[in-house]
Amino acid sequence: MDRFTKIQWGPGALALFIGLFLFVFLVVPVAKVVFVAFQDPNTGALTLVNFVDFFNTSLFQESFFNSLYVAGASVLLSSLIAIPLAYFTTRFNFGGAVLIQTLGVVPLIMPPFVGAVAMLLLFGENGSVNLIINDWFGFTIPFMEGLNGVILVESIHYFPFILINLSAALLNVDRAMEESAQNLGASGARLFRRIVFPLAMPGYVAGASLVFLKVFDDLGTPLLLNINNMLAPQAFLRISSIGISDPMGYVISVILVAFSLFSLWVSFLALKGKDYATVQKGGGGLMRRDLRTWEKIGCYAVVILILVMVLSPHIGLALLSFGTVWSFSVLPDGYTWAHYANMMRAADVYIANTLLYAGLAALIDVVLGTAIAYIVWRTDLIGRKWLDFIAMGAVAIPGVVLGIGYLRTFVEFNVPIVDKPLASWWVIIVVALAIRRLPYALRACTAGLQQVSIMLEEAAENLGATKSRTVRRIVVPLMTGGILAGFVTSFATAAVELSATIMLVSAESDAPLAYGIYVFMQSAAGRGPGAALGITAVLIVGIATYISHRVIQRGERERSAGAITIAET
Repeated sequence: MDRFTKIQWGPGALALFIGLFLFVFLVVPVAKVVFVAFQDPNTGALTLVNFVDFFNTSLFQESFFNSLYVAGASVLLSSLIAIPLAYFTTRFNFGGAVLIQTLGVVPLIMPPFVGAVAMLLLFGENGSVNLIINDWFGFTIPFMEGLNGVILVESIHYFPFILINLSAALLNVDRAMEESAQNLGASGARLFRRIVFPLAMPGYVAGASLVFLKVFDDLGTPLLLNINNMLAPQAFLRISSIGISDPMGYVISVILVAFSLFSLWVSFLALKGKDYATVQKGGGGLMRRDLRTWEKIGCYAVVILILVMVLSPHIGLALLSFGTVWSFSVLPDGYTWAHYANMMRAADVYIANTLLYAGLAALIDVVLGTAIAYIVWRTDLIGRKWLDFIAMGAVAIPGVVLGIGYLRTFVEFNVPIVDKPLASWWVIIVVALAIRRLPYALRACTAGLQQVSIMLEEAAENLGATKSRTVRRIVVPLMTGGILAGFVTSFATAAVELSATIMLVSAESDAPLAYGIYVFMQSAAGRGPGAALGITAVLIVGIATYISHRVIQRGERERSAGAITIAET
């Protein structure tokens, strides 16, 4: 009891505070959404009638199957893009493999909704590509018609999840297994289909489940492409047009959450009971071989074609941001800086708000992430792992669901100082961004803490330092790399969040950058400044991502240097 009083009361109080924060701003809003979905709007009694009405309404049925179709087709198309890039760059020796892998990840720094309009101008019915095809061959291809457009945009944006995870898995495949298969006569496509790809299945399934989850929950891309017959847009439209008392918005939200959890469960189930372990430590990686001339030409042709497609949103957005008039033509009629000037005059408040909101959210995330990581990995508090489970649970909560939950939960909670409901105060946007990005910061902070030896803390305490002083002077400084990486990752992704923020913006003066892009892109006249604002968002995320990589690399060098010093000593 005395030990608990002296050592555990501090972490215990901190854990209680964090648990309360997560309960109020994550558990309660989501539980409220679920409760309202099962509540009779007239009597308040629990009922399944709302779900019966949902599945008896043709629009909702169509939206449900459309969302499943788009998510599934996006996984398929993303796989067709990612698998060749991952295999070629890990299997063969040819110049530019690192550059190809780097360019393959570039789409992640731009949210899919930002490049959606640019994709219309490039691949739409009267877009650049179809104008060329029609001129040369006399027909057009419906790249962007209806759901096809959503699938193409989402696949181009989210395929890096498969690329990153599959490449890492391929690099860990035991080359001895490949050699054994070759000695038994397997080669080429058969070797890949029967040996290599099955051994890399964990990486592929991890990436594919993320793609499915992200696409199924995405709100901005369908809205900007004017595709409303999908679940996320329907949830947004029901709440924004009919009101927060409409039960269908909550029913759709429950279905979105259920399928997010379902995608994670399926990924777990797909790997359960199967052994993907390698024979030797580290796997050794696939055997790299040199390409024959004709093979090299074929690989480069496939890779260049894929990269041109996946970088097309960035190219189209840049052209749109500088173009004067771009309609029924392969390229804009002329180029100007006027869109950037208009953007700075009209959207300076969006940029300032984004820097403030994303900065505060990232700061909250690293503070909470560091605290949760320490409580989970350095204390013996009962139930401490629940903090980690609940915080990571935010991954499965779509932004539109969290936004609806905040509106319903805090619309009547009046903030005394500002004299307005919490649901319409800009601070709620910061909280939503922090909750949405907390899992990213938490994993980075946890990784940073796990690389700090507990012996350093014990040594400091043996020399008379208190627990709080040890954490402040020893642990946190040694975790700097992980904390900074978590901050930058949270900041970069929060800066372009639309799904949650679009529900919570109550005044134009409180709107962040993503909301501004959405507003600009609603009209033809606003597309130029909207594209300029989109380029600004890409630059912000790109710079933040670059800083994150530099911080991680510097941390690795410092840890390596420290390890060498210790070994020499």
